[in-house]
Amino acid sequence: MCLIAWNWQPGSATPLLLIGNRDEFYARPTEPLHFWPDTAILAGRDAQAGGTWLGVGQGKRLAGITNYRSTEPPRLNAPSRGQLVTDFLQSSLDAEGYLQTLRTKASAYNAFNLLVFDGHTLMGLESRSGRILPMQPGAGAVSNADFHTPWPKLRQLKEGLTNLVTRGEADDAYLWPLLQSRAPAPDAELPATGVPLELERALSAVFVATPGYGTRACSVVRVKANEIRFSEQRFGASGPMGHNSLLVTAKKEKTKRST
Repeated sequence: MCLIAWNWQPGSATPLLLIGNRDEFYARPTEPLHFWPDTAILAGRDAQAGGTWLGVGQGKRLAGITNYRSTEPPRLNAPSRGQLVTDFLQSSLDAEGYLQTLRTKASAYNAFNLLVFDGHTLMGLESRSGRILPMQPGAGAVSNADFHTPWPKLRQLKEGLTNLVTRGEADDAYLWPLLQSRAPAPDAELPATGVPLELERALSAVFVATPGYGTRACSVVRVKANEIRFSEQRFGASGPMGHNSLLVTAKKEKTKRST
């Protein structure tokens, strides 16, 4: 993932509503949202490295990861960060226990931010500093910097989600346009991440679209008392590629919609 926003309301009918976009090279092979064979994971899959960017598992577990944009080139021999998501989804540790364990070996990976939910607690880890953050009730977000860093795209998505929730208009029909906004940030508000100005402008949009790289998946996850609904819209270089909406209940797994 490159952009995640959430509304965390413990004790409500929908304790966690999470939305986000995965940006990636169009050429990187990817499997759409599906139930993984022989596991309890529901997620899309990076067919190159085998992990995922956002997924859910048994016990209403959820995890999502973003990379940290840096001027330093990524280490090509580092293990895949997508495996951290699947590791948490299959772990028996609670959110804090998993992140405390991971913190001791996080430096082996290229820099990342990991958001985890164990069915009760929402927490994040910033690998660069080893900082673990218990998330407070309300809205939050993360992109390719530390949690809550107010990049324009992060503010836009977080504020948009907050406004929709406040107005009672947080249905998918309202969330998809929010995730698919291609408006770039004004130059004066652009972060300085070491990439050329034209690329910085393109990456400042919530939905990224460049010739070889862009938003590959938009996701909406609703965690309720007895179910999780996970919806995904997929995109390629030529535009939309399909839509899946799947439901995990306390007793069984079933497909609700696939187009």
